[in-house]
Amino acid sequence: MFLSPKRRTTGTEGANLDLEILYGKQNKIVRFPDSNTVILSTKQIEIISDGKDAVRKSLKSPIDSPALRDLVGVDDTVAIVFSDITRPVPYDLLLPPLLEELSYLPNDRIVLINALGTHRPNSPEELVDILGPEIPARYQVIQHDCRDKSKLLCLGRTSYDNEVWVNKIYLESTVRILTGLIEPHLFAGISGGPKSVLPGIVGESTIYANHNTNMIGDPRVGFAQTEGNPIWEEMLEVAMMTEPTFIVNVTQTEDHQLTGVFSGNMKKAHLAGVEFVKNTVMVPVDRPFDIVVSTAGGFPLDISMYQSVKGIAVSGNIVKEGGDIILVSECIEGLPAYGEYGDIMRLAHSPEKLLTMLHEPGFFMQDQWDAQIQAQLCTHTTLHIYSEGLNDQEIQQVFGIPCHSIEDTLEELLIKHGPEARFGVLPAGPLTIPYLTDNGSGTT
Repeated sequence: MFLSPKRRTTGTEGANLDLEILYGKQNKIVRFPDSNTVILSTKQIEIISDGKDAVRKSLKSPIDSPALRDLVGVDDTVAIVFSDITRPVPYDLLLPPLLEELSYLPNDRIVLINALGTHRPNSPEELVDILGPEIPARYQVIQHDCRDKSKLLCLGRTSYDNEVWVNKIYLESTVRILTGLIEPHLFAGISGGPKSVLPGIVGESTIYANHNTNMIGDPRVGFAQTEGNPIWEEMLEVAMMTEPTFIVNVTQTEDHQLTGVFSGNMKKAHLAGVEFVKNTVMVPVDRPFDIVVSTAGGFPLDISMYQSVKGIAVSGNIVKEGGDIILVSECIEGLPAYGEYGDIMRLAHSPEKLLTMLHEPGFFMQDQWDAQIQAQLCTHTTLHIYSEGLNDQEIQQVFGIPCHSIEDTLEELLIKHGPEARFGVLPAGPLTIPYLTDNGSGTT
């Protein structure tokens, strides 16, 4: 029997399942063992057939805000913040209607800012993939540089006593528009909204303070957790300090089909999108699994091992103490070669040593936040990694056991845990958020 994750809902058990899971751009079909397997997927929701029309209507009737056109005068300068190549935002649907609404402005009064955070700059070809060929040809497109203070302005400090540096061009624009995708995030809770500002267009010191060891280790940090989450709350505080004029955020299925458009006031519009996502992606689980198989969400979410930590983190919600996680992630960019995630992993030979290192006074390296989350999970679970983009040495470097055949590893783990062992499968990885109910010794 062939099962597509987009058609599968929650808690379904069956025999000898041939299941399509998200992997790179092509996906992968994996055979899972009989009735031991429980598939965890998002709810079926209606697809928006005409995405551009939905965006147009949202811009004209936004949430708790005047229409976009009524907010922008002929003398205004407009900054539009967009997400980089690691986020599958459907800009082919989102940006044309948005720019149509601003067509009375000269092109040179509009600038598009790539919200890179600490990520690498995108190549010209990647910018065309994100924005299409016409937009870079017509408008100024800049790539945010979190390390160049000459391109940043300081807005003071947050209630967490962290200094706030923000992209200068964005702040000097009279109209500031944030765009993005609302989906679960492993430590911000939910993406979109204020996350376009922090980490998207702030200085590196602001990012590092928000992503520090104590913040990442806070028990209130996790997928779909916003209220009380210190990382999320500081992101919101920083975004509000920049006084965004308008947001355009979208939601979509795991195979990137549009399901919702949320425009208008940043707080109110984003909150509406968050509630929509939570009602779609949250999946209750009555008890932990012996083995969890998770993807990283397919391309571009599984572009590197650093990005793929999300697939491990979401598995940690529902795996038993002493259980096993199998991560299935293509990682076409490797660890990757840029950033410091791979360097951090090379410094410690065990999860315990890495966590000790991270908590040493004065220690800090870029990308340590994902390394910390991964190490925390690997102290009490065994991680197996199937990836055609990583070699065995790289997998071992990130505390994983190389998996060359998913089916063979499943058979080995069935022997390890016994014939009654339960497999939980997340075909879309972190795009589905399972949680233990009260009966499973967790919370709803």
